[in-house]
Parts: sequence; structure tokens; C-alpha cells
Amino acid sequence: MSDLAKTPESSEPPELREASDSPGISETPEPAEAPETSKSPETSESRGTVASSGVDPRLLVRETGFKGYWSEFGRKVRGGDLGSLPVLVGLVVIAIVFQLQNDNFLSAGSVANIAVYSSGLGIMAVGIVFVLLLGEIDLSVGSVAGVGAAVWAVLDVNRGWNEWLAIGAALLTGAALGALHGFFFARIGVPAFVVTLAGFLGWSGLQDWMMGGEGSINTPSGSVVEDLTNYFFEDKAAAYGLALVAVLAYAASLLVDGRRRRAAGLPARTNGEVVLRTAVVAVLCFAVAYVLNEPAGARGLPLALVLFLAVLVVADFVARRTGFGRRVFAVGGSPEAARRAGIDVARVRIAVFALSGMLGAFGGLFIASLSGGATKSVGGGNTLMLVIAAAVIGGTSLFGGRGKVWSALLGMIVIQSIQQGLNMIGMANAIQYMITGAVLLAAVVIDSVSRRTQKTAGRA
Repeated sequence: MSDLAKTPESSEPPELREASDSPGISETPEPAEAPETSKSPETSESRGTVASSGVDPRLLVRETGFKGYWSEFGRKVRGGDLGSLPVLVGLVVIAIVFQLQNDNFLSAGSVANIAVYSSGLGIMAVGIVFVLLLGEIDLSVGSVAGVGAAVWAVLDVNRGWNEWLAIGAALLTGAALGALHGFFFARIGVPAFVVTLAGFLGWSGLQDWMMGGEGSINTPSGSVVEDLTNYFFEDKAAAYGLALVAVLAYAASLLVDGRRRRAAGLPARTNGEVVLRTAVVAVLCFAVAYVLNEPAGARGLPLALVLFLAVLVVADFVARRTGFGRRVFAVGGSPEAARRAGIDVARVRIAVFALSGMLGAFGGLFIASLSGGATKSVGGGNTLMLVIAAAVIGGTSLFGGRGKVWSALLGMIVIQSIQQGLNMIGMANAIQYMITGAVLLAAVVIDSVSRRTQKTAGRA
């Protein structure tokens, strides 16, 4: 029997595993070849300690310092585990290319536009990330967004409902439509592709019928929906304060995670790594806050970005730190294994599609805010393509069980950066579509090659 088979994690049911060990989000180094036997007293003592705690010694590469991390990184790359590396490299390349073409690409106004236009579609992409983690697809998210905007507009503007109640009704409608898709898929056995394609057509008709003959309902001035994409926190303390909160929260999460892992006898990040990671995040956060606040023409922190980040944080917590999130990864990795482990697979699938529908409706309100009201075109056009592309480009696998919620942020920033840059240099929409399609294809190719490499390396 191999060493890996002796570890506690290998026999543990999927739904009981720690979120940090879930497929696609694990930051624990992958096992490599066993180290050579050493006769030194320190090595023997360390080996005895590891054996008593049940931790595979090959998981302790991080304790060897920078050299251990570099060898771990090389092993992951050779094994096909690229993570977010292609996306981050792509963002750097995009920023350099378009900044050289137009000096205003990284200006305050440009960055704010990217943030605002990314928010609504990015929130919808978060729901798609959960669906993709199941290894399924949701083609109805654009139509559900249109129905959500229509429900809010009809109830708030035409019927005189309290705006918050109308917004709540729109979100509940989206969740109900998503749950209906999940029911037909999980309980009846209709493929998700067919169910959501039917929803795409059917809910588009419902949206058209609800909007009536006029086809549009303008957003009331000063309303909550109007403020979603038009309100900016002009006080500089807002952007810098949010950056500080984000850095402190990130550092706290690293420290808590390290304490939990040490208590469980597992290898944890060193203090030096915690400081380095926190410093990198701090530089990024405060750099964005500076760009939004200081240059000429800066309008401050967009409310849309705050809401998008809030959705990402909550969704990431649900995916990595709750039983529901672990069940989603388990079902996406192997539905039959999850069923044998006692997970109600059908219930998880229905809940995920309901979540996708609710976030789709929420994103529809952002689109309505940007367009000045609810129209028959909300959620149409290339909305569906952009939302799915953002999740895939960000690194979520199309094959299920592997990905991160933050993929929605990375993927949407890539897409909106490309569109913003091409608009600034006067490129036609047709060229934008072709380039975005090429980027999407590249992301899928990387995902497929990565998965094949992992299978060859015995790590899939």
C-alpha cells in the first residue's frame, strides 16, 4: 500500500474534508517522491514527530524555505496545476500592451469604468462558477437577469411597491427560476444543457411579455437601482479604508488558517510567508485605492465594486468554509462517490442552480442601472457569452470539481480590460468579439491540457 493511502485524508468522506483540501482550491503541496532516508538526529526526530501526527513528510516542503516553494511550484507546473498563473500573466500583458497604445488606459476614469462594468456581469459569473464546479452549464442566466430586472421595474415603477421589496421580489424570482431548472435536471433527469436552453428561450418570452408594448421602464432618479452603478464614495477615506480592511481580513484569515492547521498537526505557512503574502495584497489594494482617489478626474470608490467584492467574499466563504461548499466540490468531482458518501446530490444541484438564478437576477439589476432602466434587451446580446467566458477564463474548470470563486473577478477583469482597451484605440466591435473568443478558447485549451497533464502525472 502506498504512503498516500495511509494518510487520514484518503479515507475521509468528501463532505467532511477541510475546505482547504477540496479539489481546485487546495494550497497544500502535492506529494512528490519520498525524501531520502537521513540518519541525522534532527531528521529522525522530525520524522518521528510527523509520523505521530499522521502527516505525510512529503507535504512539508514549505518548511525548507524559498527553495522548497520553488521546487513545489515547478512540480505543480510540470503536473499541470497552473492555478491562476495564466490569468495573472495575461492581465500584466494586457495592461502593458494597452498602456503603450494609450496613456489613459490605467487612468482613474478607465480603472473605474472597468470596475463598474465588471461588477454586474461578475456577480452573474459567480453563480456560473458554482454551476461549473458541478460540471454543468447554465445557459439561462442572461434571460433570468432580464426577468429579474423586469420584475423589479414592474413592481417598483408601475405598481408602486417599496423599492426594497421590489428588489427582494426580483432576487426571489431569480432563485425560483434557477431552482426550477435544478429540479428538472436533478429530479427528472433532463440534461442541464437542455433545461437551461429551454429557460433561455422561455424566460426571454416572459421578460418580453412583462415589459409590455413600450418595451422599457426608466429607472427612477435617486433610486437604489440607479445608485448601483452611478454612486461613488467621494471621500478618500472610503477607498483607503476598504483597502485596509481587505488587507487586515486577509492577514487574519492566513493566521487563523495557520493556527487551525497546526492544531490538527498539519504543515502551516511560516510567518515570513504570511508577511510576504500580506504585503503583496496590501500593495495591490492600496495601489487601486490610490488610482481611484488621487489622479485628476478620479471620482472615488464605486459602490458597484464594493457590492461585487462583498458577493465574492461571501461566496468564497460558502465555497471553502461551509459543508455546502464542500458538497459542491464533492459532487462536481464525482457524483457517484458523493452519493455513496451520503450526500444528497439532487439537493445540492438544485441549490446551486437556485443560487445561480438569484445572482443572475441581481446582475440584471446592475445592467438595468447601467442602461438607465429595464428594457427587453437586458440580459440579451453577448451577456451570456461574457458571463460564462469570465468564469472559464478566470480558471474554473469546465469538467467540474476544480476552480475558485475569485475566478469570476479575474476573468471579468480580463474581459473588461480587453474591451476597454480596444474601445480606447477605436477598434470595431467585431474585432472585440473575435479577440474575446480567442481568449476564451485559449483558456479552455489550457484547462484541457492541464487536466490531461494531471492525469498523466497521476494527480487528476
